[in-house]
Amino acid sequence: MTTIVKKVENQVAYLTIQSPPANALSSQLIKDLDVFLGEIEEGDNVKAIVIHGEGKFFSAGADIKEFTSLQAHSDYEELAKNGQKVFQRLEEFRVPVIAAIHGAALGGGLELAMACHIRIVGENAKLGLPELNLGIIPGFAGTQRLPRYVGTAKAYEMILSGEPISGRDAVTFGLANRAVSDESVLEEARKLGEKIAGKSKPTINQVMKLVNYTRSDKFIAGMEAEAEAFGTVFGSEDAKEGIQAFIEKRKPNFKDK
Repeated sequence: MTTIVKKVENQVAYLTIQSPPANALSSQLIKDLDVFLGEIEEGDNVKAIVIHGEGKFFSAGADIKEFTSLQAHSDYEELAKNGQKVFQRLEEFRVPVIAAIHGAALGGGLELAMACHIRIVGENAKLGLPELNLGIIPGFAGTQRLPRYVGTAKAYEMILSGEPISGRDAVTFGLANRAVSDESVLEEARKLGEKIAGKSKPTINQVMKLVNYTRSDKFIAGMEAEAEAFGTVFGSEDAKEGIQAFIEKRKPNFKDK
């Protein structure tokens, strides 16, 4: 079964994440996203995309239990690279993508949202990269994208502390475009998507192409370094302890090894 459902209305494609209970960002979900991007790319009627989550969350993180099934350093590095590749495709897409964030966008969920072009958040939503709480690090380019939005000082604080910020604060720090009531997030995204869809598609495509030139050439190198570090960290004793503690819902006992 697919983890994402697609619906198109008024030239806006809605990609709804349906992976209960927390819409965890599994490798299957990333694969499904890639498939739908391909479908939209091959068609000619979609001018905007809205990604949102069904249930209580946008996406409350990566699929931690999937991590426990991996063994080698290379497995973890490959997992990170696969996610980075799809998110890079998303960020370079010629159709604008709006993330409609309610509940929480944490870990891989926030990394997905940051690869989108526009973020509309619920005022009380929680956005953060809590990976260090588990003895691991972001792996889907979170260390590279977050500083672009919030600045390096705030990015250091958010990643190193593992503490999330609210939707209201996300707007203040530049991580989100606007915060609205939690109940109206999807409706606001719909309105914006349809406003964009009212424009000429060639002009939309050119703008999407041109704004991408503002990115630093070091971004790709940074992603590659993150994927390698992701694989290295997952081989540590602290990573095993952190993940096990998360599954057992207890505080981890890190040994700095």
